Amino acid sequence: MPRDTPVESARRLVAGASRIVGFTGAGISTESGVPDFRSPNGVWAQNRIVDYQEFVSSEAGRIEYWRQKAAGWPAMRDAQPNAGHYAFVELHEQGRLDALITQNIERLHQRSGLPADKVLELHGTTTEAVCLACGDRITSDEACRRIEAGEKAPRCRECGGFLKPATISFGQAMPHDVMVRAQVAAETCDLLIAVGSSLVVEPAASIPRVARQAGARLIILNRDPTPLDGIADAVVRGEIGAVLPELVRRDGRGPSRDG
Repeated sequence: MPRDTPVESARRLVAGASRIVGFTGAGISTESGVPDFRSPNGVWAQNRIVDYQEFVSSEAGRIEYWRQKAAGWPAMRDAQPNAGHYAFVELHEQGRLDALITQNIERLHQRSGLPADKVLELHGTTTEAVCLACGDRITSDEACRRIEAGEKAPRCRECGGFLKPATISFGQAMPHDVMVRAQVAAETCDLLIAVGSSLVVEPAASIPRVARQAGARLIILNRDPTPLDGIADAVVRGEIGAVLPELVRRDGRGPSRDG
């Protein structure tokens, strides 16, 4: 009897699951035109990395950080959700998506229709800027308008503190509450679907392993091999926007939106 293809195996796992957690990385968003960070042609290859310590201690570091932010913001702002994002919306509408844990920062999952309380942003969001002193927030559109108007590194108009994109930089602590919620979601799901992630960036990359160790099944959908392929129940290679709707569809139908 012929063995199942990876897609068939993954579809069977999804069909049999009732408490699903999604875990997404840059791969799902690059299909929407969002630049990635780690590839040879990615953001970090083309720019000097300004870590958190340099940001808080150096005006030159803050200026460089905001220069990069302003240059990259239009691509983030104008990107649209794709069929991969809508596949997770389909799982939510089926009542089977417990949480969507993401390493991405552009909020395409929320814009695709997932409720905000379902989305756990491990690395924060680039759609807002936050004051490191008082916590006040403004939109990235407003921050970038101020840069266009001549501010090199905008400061908080409430208290004068440093404004920083609300993302997690190298050397900056991960959001504790979000990490706890992600850990709990991984420990209590019956299936985790890891999509578009290299699964090498810690501590985020440990979350699929936590789910597997707690007894959940694990599907990995990614273009390239990952360090966790060996413990996955199904490993699927392919374009996320084409494959993921196929995995989640019921009654022969995929998500009704094509992105």
